[in-house]
Amino acid sequence: MKNRDRIRILALETSCDETAAAVVENGRRILSNVVFSQIDLHELYGGVVPEIASRAHMEACDRVVDQALQEAGLGLKDVDALAVTMGPGLVGALLTGVNCMKGIAFAAGKPLVGVNHIEGHVSANYLCHPELEPPFLCLVVSGGHSHLVEVADYGEYRLIGQTVDDAAGEAFDKAARVLGLPYPGGPRIDALAEDGNPEAFSLPSPHTEGRYDYSFSGLKTAFMNTVHMLEQRGEALPKADLAASFRRAVCRELTGKAERMLKERGHAGCRGMALAGGVSANRELRRMTREMCDRLQIPLYMPDLPLCTDNGAMIGSAAYYRLMRGEIAGLDLNAQPALRLIQEFQERV
Repeated sequence: MKNRDRIRILALETSCDETAAAVVENGRRILSNVVFSQIDLHELYGGVVPEIASRAHMEACDRVVDQALQEAGLGLKDVDALAVTMGPGLVGALLTGVNCMKGIAFAAGKPLVGVNHIEGHVSANYLCHPELEPPFLCLVVSGGHSHLVEVADYGEYRLIGQTVDDAAGEAFDKAARVLGLPYPGGPRIDALAEDGNPEAFSLPSPHTEGRYDYSFSGLKTAFMNTVHMLEQRGEALPKADLAASFRRAVCRELTGKAERMLKERGHAGCRGMALAGGVSANRELRRMTREMCDRLQIPLYMPDLPLCTDNGAMIGSAAYYRLMRGEIAGLDLNAQPALRLIQEFQERV
């Protein structure tokens, strides 16, 4: 397969609340990308309900796979391999996708590749920037992850820094809930913050033992205390200013640690800085990261907005490079809800 000029992969993503399928060619070209969102199903509960998510995936998997093939103008016989997210994520949601693709792989006689969801987010940049090649630095920011990693090569990652408590996306969701914003909170607080003053409220910069690590628990608590203090005084909440101040504080931490690392350790040999994960759609984070890269005079790579959130195309891209290394899964492939991008036994740099 390595000698072929064209490798097409049909990929399925079901790690949380989106059922997504795509066909990707050579890890770089999207032939189709179909996403079925469950936001309407979970909005009533203010967050994702795992059992509801799993049932919705069961109903949607076949439909999105068929649609992805149809939009690509291909039949199952025309794809060279299959790929599926095996973790991390909600175990029931992951199992639905894994079992679906194992069944298709067995019936069609196609090789199957298991993909790490976070590696998929990193790989979304390959779809938007054909010129991007490792090594580069990547800030991975989502509802469950805040990692600063060096992408040394395809499939090879070195941990630089990580959150020691809450993830940035979780902090945004919690802040949105405190302000009475509906689910999903992260995009809502981002939109509201556009009309606010980010200097209206002073929020602390958390201290971490690791120079490049993150902490958002204390920042989240400080924000909640600020809101409660205003409420106890009987004052109307300036929600836009509060949202803007919190967003600026979170993005300051994310970009500040990345800039510190690049200044202290240098960026010789690093081909640029990339963003990945759902929070990479945050407008303030994109602005502040671009300003940082302009100051340091290094290239910045960001996924297009539709590829920031969960999608099948990013899984197909990551799977291509795994496939080229011969990493084929067996029919014993299982969901791994706590799967790490970088294993604990690897030395932290």
